[in-house]
Order: sequence, then structure tokens, then C-alpha cells
Amino acid sequence: MFQGPLQESILRRAQDKGSVTIAVHDLRTWTHDRHHVVDDVPYGGGAGMVLKPEPVFEAVEALRRGPDSSVVALTPQGLPFSQRLASELARLPHLILLCGRYEGFDDRIPQGLHALELSIGDFVLSGGEIAALVVLDATVRLIPGVLGDETSAQTDSFATGLLEHPHYTRPTAFRGMGVPSVLLSGDHAAIARWRRKQALRRTRERRPDLLERATLSDGDRELLVEIEAEDAGIGRGARGEKS
Repeated sequence: MFQGPLQESILRRAQDKGSVTIAVHDLRTWTHDRHHVVDDVPYGGGAGMVLKPEPVFEAVEALRRGPDSSVVALTPQGLPFSQRLASELARLPHLILLCGRYEGFDDRIPQGLHALELSIGDFVLSGGEIAALVVLDATVRLIPGVLGDETSAQTDSFATGLLEHPHYTRPTAFRGMGVPSVLLSGDHAAIARWRRKQALRRTRERRPDLLERATLSDGDRELLVEIEAEDAGIGRGARGEKS
């Protein structure tokens, strides 16, 4: 499940450049029974299997590098993963990502290992492997030197608290759809203003929860007033009213 993504694109290049070292470990390595069992039925009954604490504790204790190591457990019960958390993780020297399976971890695992519990969304996966890859990809690209252009991460969606503005490339016309004329104008100030306005508009339309939490400048608030006036004008026009 890990080898394909780890050998492609930014994750591969980051490893090749020596910006990051990624290793995958099998919890069965730290079992002591002949069947290498890592899970068991839940106390109190119920469906599914629960990861046992012994192999997980032994694995973390073997892999830890003292105070430099931070443990992250991927679980639907965790804090929502975000760009802010990815930035924080990217500054840490050593991460140990624990992947749950089926019914997840014995609760003594995150408690006893002082793990940061993270969730990548309000849904359930069969295991934490895909979630760990999501966290890896989002985090590694923020390590200095990984991306060819450092500014690209600074303007990504969520990096500024907003969704990113729309992007266009050649051709200028495609199947009746054009490119906004401001992007062809060469006026960098006008382009910057348009991009910020479109980021605000897109966030307002698609993720108003982000807009409520975003740090906005006076200029941003002026742009939002413009957007609201334009949208109100469109609405009146749709009803046959003067816009």
C-alpha cells in the first residue's frame, strides 16, 4: 500500500534529495507468538478486531530517537488534519505514524505513547495506511527544499486560510470558454487583486466556515463588499430586476 506512492512524484524526489527519510515497518516484527498476532477481539463484545498494545509499544520504543520523536496515530476519533498541522509536523525532526486497522487501537496505545491523534476527514477507512500517506504527502512538501518553487506552497489552498484562486493556462480560448482578460493584461497589481478577490469569492461560496476563521485585512473586507454587491446584482438580474 505504501510502495507505489512513496516511489512517485514529490515524495520520491524528496527522498532522492535527502530532504526526508521514510521507512515502513510491519507491526508483526514486534510480536512473540508463532502466528504473529497484532490484534484481538474487543473486551465487552462487538464486531471487529482491535490492535493490541504490546506490539505497538515495542515498535515505537524500538524506533524512537529520544525527545526528537513525535508519535502520530491515524484514527477517525482524532483532531481534523489541516494545513496548519501539516506545517507544524514539517518542522519536527522525527515522526512515527501509527496506522490503525478495522476497529482501531486499544485506547491505551495513544494514551500511553502520548500520541497526537489525527483524522483526515469525517469518514471511515479500512485502515490508517491511506491516511498516513495523506499526512506524509501534505507534510513532506512543506519541508524546506522539497518543492522546486518554495512560493507555490505559500499560495496553496488553506495556506492563507482561504481556498486558492482559479488558475488558467494555454490556450486562451477553449470550447467557448475564455481566460479572464485581467490575467492577459500584464498588470501585476490588477492580477494580484483579481486573484485575492477570487480566493475570497470561492471561499465564501464553497467554504464559508473558513472565511469566518480567516484573518482578513481591510482590503479583503472591501473586496467582500464588492463580491456581495455583484452577487446581489446577479440575483436581481436573474429575477428580471434592474441590476
